[in-house]
Amino acid sequence: MATFTNQATLTYNGGTVNSNIVTGELVQVLTASKTAAAESYRTGDLVTYVVQLRSTGAAALTGLTVTDTLGTTNFPATGGTVQLTPLTYQPGTLRYFTNGVLQTAPAVTVLANGIRIEGISVPAGGVITLVYTTRVNAFADPSAEGTIENTVTVTGGGLTDAVTATETLPAAAAAELRIVKALEPVRVSDSGTLTYTFTIENYGGAAADAAAGITVTDRFDPILRNIAVTYNSDAWLASNYTYDPATGLFRTVPGAITIPAASAVQDPATGAWTATPGSATLQITGTI
Repeated sequence: MATFTNQATLTYNGGTVNSNIVTGELVQVLTASKTAAAESYRTGDLVTYVVQLRSTGAAALTGLTVTDTLGTTNFPATGGTVQLTPLTYQPGTLRYFTNGVLQTAPAVTVLANGIRIEGISVPAGGVITLVYTTRVNAFADPSAEGTIENTVTVTGGGLTDAVTATETLPAAAAAELRIVKALEPVRVSDSGTLTYTFTIENYGGAAADAAAGITVTDRFDPILRNIAVTYNSDAWLASNYTYDPATGLFRTVPGAITIPAASAVQDPATGAWTATPGSATLQITGTI
């Protein structure tokens, strides 16, 4: 909503008299909203956005242009300021609805700092919906403090002022664990020694602390005897795990294993982020 003022001037007999100043309001007939179909993001995720344009006017609005920044921000790189766009539009994903009815989608122009969609029409008293998908790329901050602030701007069609809508999506503040198991040696003789190594990595922005209740369970076959257990290269007390030498069932006590959050570093020249997972190593050695 914008205000305007106006004043008249009366001239007579060589003199001038000004009227009072009147103030009015320009009521915008078009409103916009933007919603992400996700609660948070991780690098590589697909994120779908829903943009709605709603008209309260008595006439259709035609020839509108919608631009989306895809989260573009300015980054003070070592070689000069560069624009970072953390979302990549996925070609062919645009869907265009008028009052809920699917229409032929207009062309999408990919820009250096977002996308542009032209030729949008909103019927009188109606609503159009644009749905499209993006992928989170390496320019999105993967740390727990990261956000993507994404703005659409609507212009043209006789609008007095541009209409905007913004959606802010936070980075996922949760652990994301993966486990890899290795065996050494691969070939072993009877009564030989085997070592199992479990590497647990956390690619998430939050640590997996004791409250996460991490448990590693394995049933060794062949059964191991006289096992020795290390955790991050340190000997582990038997209070941190249970082992049944009759069945070969090994299980860590819930919460004994904790994994730090991934660390994220931003390249000062390009602005791209690189995440290094937090990790822990569990090793069990025994004879067969």
